Amino acid sequence: MGEVLPMPSLGDLFADTRGEDRTMRVSYHPEREAVVLSLWSGGVCRGSFRMPTGDVPRLLALLSNVVAGGAPPALAPPDRTDPRTAVLDRAAAPRPAAGDDGAAHRDALPVVPAPRVA
Repeated sequence: MGEVLPMPSLGDLFADTRGEDRTMRVSYHPEREAVVLSLWSGGVCRGSFRMPTGDVPRLLALLSNVVAGGAPPALAPPDRTDPRTAVLDRAAAPRPAAGDDGAAHRDALPVVPAPRVA
């Protein structure tokens, strides 16, 4: 795991429904133009995700719709020139049918290089 920084002034902590001292920290880092979501087990960070601030409105629309209990929001389609959206294209592609053995067939998600923000 990368460098663990103190929680900035704009952030919050959320408890996992499973308990067991699992939490998610959400912090805003204006100097990096990123919102960081990190998963914690006690005092140990188990993983993090750095979301560009430009993607926050899309996340907010989704979460607002969850709270409202409505249908998925109508969003502008993602920018297909951005290499990060290749994951979206693969996720939307039709999957092969299950084989005779009943096992599902799944493709591995592609590894998409992202700029290092640490």
